[in-house]
Amino acid sequence: MALGEQKAEKNEQALIRMEDVSKRFGVLTALSNISIDVREGEFLTLLGPSGSGKSTTLMCLAGFETPTQGRILFRGEDFTHLSPEKRGFGVVFQGYALFPHMTVAENVSYPLIIRKVAKAEREEKVRAMLSTVGLGGYEDRRIQSLSGGQQQRVALARALVFGPKLLLLDEPFSALDRRLRGEMQSELKRIHKQLGTAFVFVTHDQDEALSLSDRIAVFNKGCVEQVATPSAIYEEPASTFVAGFIGDTNLIDVTRVAAADGCDLYHAHYGDTEIICRGPQGAASARLGRLSVRPEDVELHSSAPEGGGTNAIKVRLLRAVYFGGSVEALLGDPADNHFRVRLATTRARHTGLVEGRDYWLSWPKGTGYLVPA
Repeated sequence: MALGEQKAEKNEQALIRMEDVSKRFGVLTALSNISIDVREGEFLTLLGPSGSGKSTTLMCLAGFETPTQGRILFRGEDFTHLSPEKRGFGVVFQGYALFPHMTVAENVSYPLIIRKVAKAEREEKVRAMLSTVGLGGYEDRRIQSLSGGQQQRVALARALVFGPKLLLLDEPFSALDRRLRGEMQSELKRIHKQLGTAFVFVTHDQDEALSLSDRIAVFNKGCVEQVATPSAIYEEPASTFVAGFIGDTNLIDVTRVAAADGCDLYHAHYGDTEIICRGPQGAASARLGRLSVRPEDVELHSSAPEGGGTNAIKVRLLRAVYFGGSVEALLGDPADNHFRVRLATTRARHTGLVEGRDYWLSWPKGTGYLVPA
């Protein structure tokens, strides 16, 4: 990350700050010393596998769970023990939690009724919010008559209608099919941009996190491995877990890392082959490391590539799987390390893929990223 970007991040105002938050349930530690900022107006995604602590973090933010230790600040004020109803946050759960005996308008009105908003103002806010989520004219519909995507929009409208300081979303699209999920992702991004409310979104779907977020916090076993922009998470992973969890990658053991020309370039060795790659500051001081090389960055050749602009290693084709527009090739080297390459079908035809045959893998020098071993 450029120095200017780092300074800009430090100047961003934190809406919420979690400081060394831990949460234990009996002998189980669900969260361990979590420190995360939520910035004004940002879309922050908590991403990780099941049981990694992301939903527990959301419940601590909402006030439904109280940290065992640490504290949570809202604009500098400690509200670690403040009850959920006093926090003024909107929450959207996996199951929507809509009232089936009420109309769409009655569901969306409910938070305003609780807050004793006058009827005329209430009706105006409900109409405006239903229009925002694309349900204008649905006021009198019954919940049972709506599709899953429409019910999700009602849940969003109800969580946003009272103007919350923060919206918390716990895997809200998990029950939707792939097409509806894609539509709702686009709608959520539009609504976030239109309203400017800070969103904290929980998901285990990497593509969803990459496409929606301003920043992503990657969780693993109750800890946060990295918090960064989607491009930094994908292109500059801070650990082998992040590299392997976010998208597909080839993790290559390398040794003898030394600084090269360029502020973030390094020489590394894979066996006797020298590789030029990128890495974080201080990577040269590490005795061992792993190089993350994304499959889409790799080319496959029937003979050794010419010129000095690429890193190249010799491999053997173990298996090729056809996916219509692309072919995924699994390859191995003499040390029994495996690599995956994704090729356009036309490119695969041109290369001529034959199982058991030797090929050359190459990727441009300066691509691939060193992560701790």
